[in-house]
Parts: sequence; structure tokens; C-alpha cells
Amino acid sequence: MLLLGIDLGSSSVKASVIDGASGNCLVTAFYPADEMQIIAEKAGWAEQDTEVWWTNLKAAISDCTRKLGTRKNDIGAVGISYQMHGLVTVDKNHKVLRPSIIWCDSRAVGYGEKAMNAIGRDYCLSHLLNSPGNFTASKLAWVKENEPELFGRIDKIMLPGDYIALRLTGEISTSFSGLSEGIFWDFLDEKVSEELMNYYGFSSDLLPEADSSFAVKGKLMGSVASELGLPAGIPVSYRAGDQPNNALSLNVLKPGEVAATAGTSGVIYGVTDKKKFDPQSRVNTFLHVNHSSSNPRLGVLLCINGTGILNSWLRKNISSGLSYNAMNALAEKVPPGSNGLSILPFGNGSERVLGNKDAGARITGLNFNTHSSAHMFRAAQEGIAFSFRYGLDIMKETGINPQLIRAGEANMFLSKIFRETLSGITGTEIHLCNTDGSIGAARGAGIGCGFYKSENEAFPGLATIGITEPDMARSMILEDAYQKWEELVKAL
Repeated sequence: MLLLGIDLGSSSVKASVIDGASGNCLVTAFYPADEMQIIAEKAGWAEQDTEVWWTNLKAAISDCTRKLGTRKNDIGAVGISYQMHGLVTVDKNHKVLRPSIIWCDSRAVGYGEKAMNAIGRDYCLSHLLNSPGNFTASKLAWVKENEPELFGRIDKIMLPGDYIALRLTGEISTSFSGLSEGIFWDFLDEKVSEELMNYYGFSSDLLPEADSSFAVKGKLMGSVASELGLPAGIPVSYRAGDQPNNALSLNVLKPGEVAATAGTSGVIYGVTDKKKFDPQSRVNTFLHVNHSSSNPRLGVLLCINGTGILNSWLRKNISSGLSYNAMNALAEKVPPGSNGLSILPFGNGSERVLGNKDAGARITGLNFNTHSSAHMFRAAQEGIAFSFRYGLDIMKETGINPQLIRAGEANMFLSKIFRETLSGITGTEIHLCNTDGSIGAARGAGIGCGFYKSENEAFPGLATIGITEPDMARSMILEDAYQKWEELVKAL
């Protein structure tokens, strides 16, 4: 059996098809070639057109099926990974009512803060394990107050992956993990939080029916199958937010294991079986994809919004058209510490790790006589790695203390500078693996449809293809640079 994985990011939509028996990736494609547009009508806003998601999904899948030829008929299940915390609203006819308010949108921060004060900090932290913050529930509260006519027409709300599943199957559903990422979930009572729903004045009818991440949630409609060049009736058997899915793709499923990714945003994600929380909600806890009441698995997530998007901004505005590889080559000529140049990468909305401050990016220590674009390129990657270290120090208070971090061969982890800096400043080994989000979604589909009889069988072909170990001399230089960087953060 072949397995199709879809990864809906905020920059692109990627599709991959793997051979279930070997785990080998047979074909892959992503669209668009450049990043998808993020609509920002006001400062701190971030929206995307759901039809653009669908257009790029169709292009990516069609590219894969064209390359497969007749083997496309062997595709037996579909899995979906998606950008977390977004809000999609549809009416009773399944028509989308407004652009999706996506993960890095900051407009709902105040709503989450009011909810935490009104419901009670102790309740929120002990039951929700998080502040309502800027997550999906608070985004919906913003719509309720600011777009009341539209809110009255909402039949169901969905996360981005739920919407893609709807377009594929015609069925509306979600996952327990998805409800937790929207901050709808009560971890102690193991159900949707009545206190949160009552405070915001939400009817439970707005939420889709929920199930496990590994479950058949509908089958590919004939009309859509024809459009995509796929067999009709294929089960959609897995969905998960991009960070739990990234962990799955790396076989990070047991307590103590840690995964990382660095796309538009950057994340360290550690698995635990303990219901712990950061008292300031700077790192967040969600249900992991393999959680159950009898075998609890939770993911503690550190998110830095301004990661790959900083590197992308430099390429578009500073590099004079250089490729990322060329930028890395220039950056490698600059010594660790970037000759005193520091960059704070907080320019992509409110940062949870900063207490939901929208601090903006900072470039400090710039000297016109000694610094070049190469220094900028290196300082950016160091600043991103430093932000990971800053957040990891917070995560350690919840019991996540990794000696090893696994990452897929994608995005900023393709950069030797970034891997060496992150390894050096955190004192961890970085294991680079031959996987990505779309491959993880395909493996998840195999678990959900029963092709793999257990999680343990789902990782044929997964391999470590590179190891980066901390270098003592480099680590000492980076530690000095980090201390200066951290002082800048504390002054924000």
C-alpha cells in the first residue's frame, strides 16, 4: 500500500507519497514555489485565504500523482498535518465565512488575558494547562465581539486541518489533540471545558465531533478524487497539528523524547506523561497524537514565531537575490558570535515565550565599518538558536531536559551553522533524520487505517543521516554571545 501525506503550512502545502512497507518516499511536491501570502490588514493581524490552501494542495497532489503514473491507484490512505491554532468558520452549507485567522495573528491576546483573569489563573493552569492566550478559542471570541453578524451565521468552527479534511471528504470532524491546541480541552476532566465555553458564550454545537488523531474520519469523495487524480473512497485516517505531527514523523512518542522544527516558526516539542505547566504559560502543553486516558502522552511546546521567516526576510530584502545556500556560505566565513552583532528574531506577532508581547525584531551592535551582510546572515541564525535556548531553559522547569534533539532534514536544520549553534548553546546532540511533516502525515495515515498494526511498526526507513555534537570551544564563545543577547531580551 502507498500512503499519502499532506502538510499544510503557512508558507506552502507539501504532499508526499511513501511506500508503506519500506517507508521510502516515492514522490514529493510543494506549492507555491514562493511563500503563500499572509494577509495583514492591521498590525499584528495574520490571515490566509482557505481557497489558496486548496489550490496549492491540488497542485502538490497532482504533481505527485503525475509522477507516480498508474501506481497512484495503490494509494490506500491519506494523512493531514496542518498549521496549528488557526480558526476556520463555515456556515451550514460548509461555505467559508471569512479568511482563516492563523497561528501568528495577535489580535486575540487581550481576550485570552481577560478570560484567564475571569475564569481564574489557578483553574486555567490546572485544568487547561495553559492561558487561553492567543489560541483558537480566543480568536473565536474576537470574531463574536467584532463580527457579530458573521458569528451568528457560523455552523461549525474548524482548525486548518479539519477544513482540509472537509474538502476531501465532505465530513466535519476534529481530534482530541486539536481541541487541546485550541484551548478548549479540560485536561483534568478529559472533556471540553464547560467553564471556558460558558465564559466566552459559545454553544458546544460550534465544535465538531472529536476522535483520536488516528481514526478514519471520512473517505475521499468521488468528485474530489477525480479532481486530484486519486481513487475514490480512500480513507482520511489521520490528522494532527504540525508540531505533534513533526514529533510523530521523528518517532518521538515516549516521555523524555524531544523533537524540533524550524520552518516559518521554530519549535521544540518534548513528550511527557505528566500534567505540568509553566506558571506564566510561556510554553504550552497539548495532547500528543498517541495520548489516551490509560497511557497519557502530552506534548510541551516552545514556539518562536520569528524563525525561518526572519531568514526569508533577509533573503528578500538584504541578500540581493542570493539562495539560502549562498547565504549560509557567506555566514560560514564569519566567526561564532558574529563580531558582536545581535539579532532578536521577534518580528512575527506576539511571542508566547515573551508573555505574549509583540516586541518586534531587534538588530543591535551594528557597526558600519566592520559588519557586512554575511554578519547579518550569521547573527540571524544565532539569534534564532539563542531564542530556542531561552525557551528551553523555561521548558526545563516542566521536566523537559533533553540531551538529544531530533529534527527532520528540512528548513533551517539544513544549515550547518544553525545546527552547530543550537547544539553548542544548548549542550545537546542534534540528530538529523530523513523525514518531514508530509512523510510523518503519511505514516500517521498508515497507523490510522490499520496498515501498521502498532506505532512501533510505523517507522520503516526512518534513519539518522547526520549528528551534530556540541563543540566545547565554540560553545564557550556562543555562551558569551548568548548572555549579551539574553540581557537584550530581558530589557524588552
